[in-house]
Amino acid sequence: MKIMRSFERVSTEWKNGGGITREVASGPPGASLDDFTWRVSLADVALGGPFSVFSGIDRILAVVDGPGMTLVVDGVPHRVDPYEPFTFSGDAVTVGTLLGGPIVDLNVMVRRAKATAQVRIVRDRASMQSRRNVCVLAIPLTGSAVLQRADVTLERLDAAILSDGELDTLSVTGVTAVVTLTPRQTSQPLTTDFCSSG
Repeated sequence: MKIMRSFERVSTEWKNGGGITREVASGPPGASLDDFTWRVSLADVALGGPFSVFSGIDRILAVVDGPGMTLVVDGVPHRVDPYEPFTFSGDAVTVGTLLGGPIVDLNVMVRRAKATAQVRIVRDRASMQSRRNVCVLAIPLTGSAVLQRADVTLERLDAAILSDGELDTLSVTGVTAVVTLTPRQTSQPLTTDFCSSG
């Protein structure tokens, strides 16, 4: 199990220069915004505006702080309320409008040809189990979460990655996002550990 504390993260500008992001984890190790297979990050959004285009990427967004936002994806509006994950294509022309003030959001991105992602919201207890080359991340969005078997407490916006069959029970005070990242089946074997994070 890999534990990543929120205070260790470095802030960087968005791809389009319109905000600040803090990477939680990504794979494979050393991957950039141009060649990652998967990436989990948190973003500070002070103003509405266009989203960066990520060709070939599927995205999931969940509002962590603030009143929420409206996303217009290829001309279709969608209201995104706090702690309600919303899935959309990184290829789409997307514009965000804030609903009453700045927000912080959780972003999960996967390269469509190589991986899939799921985000579920947990408010009490949940089992977490990974499989070979399937990784599971836990990120408390409010409050804290305890991985009982490992006896590890995650404070708000900390993260833990389980991989290669690791199993634990998550006990949540507040709201925690559980992200599951799965490689797509291909004719070629994986050459690196899918769950290894840069």
